[in-house]
Amino acid sequence: MAEMTSGLDAVLAGALSPSWSQRVRAGHDLASFADVPEAAKALVELLLDDEDTAVTRQTAEALTRVGSVAAVRLIALAVAEADDNQADWMQTGVHDALARTDGVPDVAAVCGQLARDPEAIVRRGASEISAWADGMKS
Repeated sequence: MAEMTSGLDAVLAGALSPSWSQRVRAGHDLASFADVPEAAKALVELLLDDEDTAVTRQTAEALTRVGSVAAVRLIALAVAEADDNQADWMQTGVHDALARTDGVPDVAAVCGQLARDPEAIVRRGASEISAWADGMKS
């Protein structure tokens, strides 16, 4: 367990790196830990990265590909706090993930679960993500 913790600590440190490419890597590596509070906090910060849109886009894509309720919930939280530019890049990241054909999770179903989240901010964000996913079908 200590080995996993030190590995997670190293990835969390990458999320704070001044290098955009290290932050992108951290977003990819942390996505599967969306249910771990320290990782969740770092992932929301990466989604709201105000220095490089690649970090926002690729973190959103990684979380969408994980597709768990915890992962999509983080995107929903970030969407609620995002400016228009950040939200556009999150949408692009979600679309990037949904455009892939290799086992993409059912984001609409996850958003349906999040529509019952106790936090209004999450419900609003999930509604927006659901609309993005619906837009991919047309």
